Amino acid sequence: MTPPRTIIGTIVHAPLLRHAGWRRTILLALIAFFALLAFFPQKYRAAASLTPTDPTSLGLSGTLGQLGAGVSVFGNQAAVEVSLKVARSEYVRSLVAKKLKLEQKLGKSPIEVNRWLERELDIRALRGGIIQFEAKQRDAAFARQLVAAYGDAVREQLSIIARNQTTLKRKILVELVANSSTRLAAAQAAYDGFRLQTRYSSPQAAIYAAGDRIPEMESIIRSKQVQLAQMRQFATDDNMRVRQVIAEIDALQDQLAKAQSISPVEKSSVGAVVRQSTQADKLRRELDLAQSLYDNYKRYLQGTSVEDLTSSANIRMLEPAYIDSDRQVNMLPLAIAIILFGIALAIEFYIARPPLGERSVA
Repeated sequence: MTPPRTIIGTIVHAPLLRHAGWRRTILLALIAFFALLAFFPQKYRAAASLTPTDPTSLGLSGTLGQLGAGVSVFGNQAAVEVSLKVARSEYVRSLVAKKLKLEQKLGKSPIEVNRWLERELDIRALRGGIIQFEAKQRDAAFARQLVAAYGDAVREQLSIIARNQTTLKRKILVELVANSSTRLAAAQAAYDGFRLQTRYSSPQAAIYAAGDRIPEMESIIRSKQVQLAQMRQFATDDNMRVRQVIAEIDALQDQLAKAQSISPVEKSSVGAVVRQSTQADKLRRELDLAQSLYDNYKRYLQGTSVEDLTSSANIRMLEPAYIDSDRQVNMLPLAIAIILFGIALAIEFYIARPPLGERSVA
């Protein structure tokens, strides 16, 4: 039984390729034709590269940090991924088509132009967070315009996104500033009302002074008692001076008892001091918190103005659109030429060393 022929054997035994002269002429002609198509017509490679920027690269990190604007508008998302998504969006392609009037220039419908741009323009992310646009066209000027328009469209769209985010952030901050301002006014009014009620211009200092009166009065009473003991060595209790000292001691002890009272209604007592100090601390904490919130929200609101100024600088152009000086090769014709050359070598080897059972072809 005759074994089936191989693929090369089938090609060799084809009618036109059976004769060596015709076979070699056809293969050489095809190889030369596709090799010529690999270099002609010549295509020009246009490219441009850009990278997302941050405040540190602009030298504004200190200013933006002080104003609360040092955070990326894209949150925790990678800026390169966002830029790639925007660059590959249909909206950016429509901007490029409108700017270059591709519908009239190419004679295609909007959908066909969109597909043509998606096919002809290569967008890739390089190491280091660099985004590169690349196009190969027979018209060098058109290729450069196409890449430049794409870079401008991406920068414009990212600027719009940044401004929209800043506008939304400003709207929220305006509301927060208004609410914190109302809260600050209420806290200030409550604290001032407490000061008027207690007649303390500085509540904390007055309360601490009231608390210091007890040890001071105890010290005075002890000194008066020592003085009374000395006077009793030379006079009786009927003595006018002795009676005066006794009256002073009694008055001081009465004041000390009232000061040591834990009743909150007793003026200048321990209970009143504790109640007033607790209330003063509470009102002061609320006032400090309201003031801190108002100052922070106001600072962040000021930072949105700086973000507006830097929104157009969120993308830095590393390489403007340029034409690559290297000669470009059309890969598809070159690949076909290489395949044909390999087939030609395989045929010649097959003829020189045919498999057993197959007839040699001259």
